[in-house]
Amino acid sequence: MSKSKWGILTSLSLLSIFCGLFFGAADLDVLTVFQCVLNNCPAKVDDVIFWQVRLPRVLVGFLVGAGLAVAGATLQNVYRNPLADPYLFGVVSGAGLGASIATLLFNGSLASYSSTFAFLAQIPFTYALPLAAFLGAFLAVTIVQILSRKLFGNRTEHLLLAGVAVSFMLSALSHFLLFMAEPFAANKVIFWLLGSLANAQMWFVWIMLPIVTISVVLLWLFGRHIDAMLLGDENAQTLGIKVDSLRLMVLVICAALTSCIVAYCGGIGFVGLMIPHIVRGWFGVTSRNLIIGCVLVGGSFLIWVDVVARVIVDNQEIPIGIITSAIGSLFFLFALQKNRGR
Repeated sequence: MSKSKWGILTSLSLLSIFCGLFFGAADLDVLTVFQCVLNNCPAKVDDVIFWQVRLPRVLVGFLVGAGLAVAGATLQNVYRNPLADPYLFGVVSGAGLGASIATLLFNGSLASYSSTFAFLAQIPFTYALPLAAFLGAFLAVTIVQILSRKLFGNRTEHLLLAGVAVSFMLSALSHFLLFMAEPFAANKVIFWLLGSLANAQMWFVWIMLPIVTISVVLLWLFGRHIDAMLLGDENAQTLGIKVDSLRLMVLVICAALTSCIVAYCGGIGFVGLMIPHIVRGWFGVTSRNLIIGCVLVGGSFLIWVDVVARVIVDNQEIPIGIITSAIGSLFFLFALQKNRGR
C-alpha cells in the first residue's frame, strides 16, 4: 500500500510539472511543448515562452513548495509543535528584512540616505539578494536563540514565543524601511513581500536547486536523530542525541533553505504549516518519509496554486501568498472542526 502511495505521489508531481507548462497568457499545445523539450521549437516566440517563462516558473514553483514544506515538517518534529514553521521562528521576517534592504539598496533608496551603504551597491544583485536574506534569517535565529537561552531557560514553548516576538520586531523594521523609501521602490518590495513567481528565471533554478537539494538531503540523513526528538528531550539524550546541537543545526539549515526561497519569491505563508499535516496523515510522523512526501506534495501544491494565481483574474496576476494564506486558513479551520471531538 505504501509503495502505491509513493507511486501516486511521484506520478502526481511529474504530471503537475508537465501540466503547469500549458497555463499562461499564450497558448502552447502538446506538440509544441514536446518539440521545445527536444530543443526544436517550431517558432522563435515559442522557444522564448517555453525556455524563458514557463519552464523556469514551473521548476521554481516546485522547488519553493518543496523547500517550505520540508522546513515546516522538520521544525514541527524537532520542536514537537504542530504549529512550528519558519514564520514562527522569525526566519521569514529576518530574510524579508535582509532582502528588503538589498532591494532598496539597489534602487538607491537607502544609499541616498547615507554614504555608508554606497559601496554595497557595487555588489552584484544576483549574489547580494540571497546573501542579505540569509544574513537576515541568521540574525533572527541568533536573536531567538539568545533570548531563549539567557532569558527563558531554553524551554521549547518560550522559544516559540520568542520567535513570534522577533518576527514582529523584524517585520516592523521592514515596514519602517518601506515607509522611508522612495515610493516606486517601496511598491516593488511590497508586491514581492506578498509572494510571487512572476519574475522566475532559469538562473533562479540553478541557485535554488543545490540549496534545496543539499538541505533536504542533510535533513533526510538526520531523520532518525530527529525522530528520537519526538520521544522527548530526556529520552533523546539517553539515546545519545545532542539535543541542543541538533536543534541549532536544523534551525540553521531551515534558515538557509527559507531565506533562499524568500529572497527570490517573497513571503509565501502556510505551505510549511499545511503540507506537513496532510503528508503526516498519509505516511505518519517518521521524518524520512515525511520529508520525501513534503517534497512531492509541497512542490505539486505550489505549481497548481501558481496556475490559479495566473488564470483566476483575466489579464492580471494575483500574488501567490494571498492564495496560500486563504487556502491555509480554511484548511486549519476545517482541521480544527474535524478534530474537535478528539
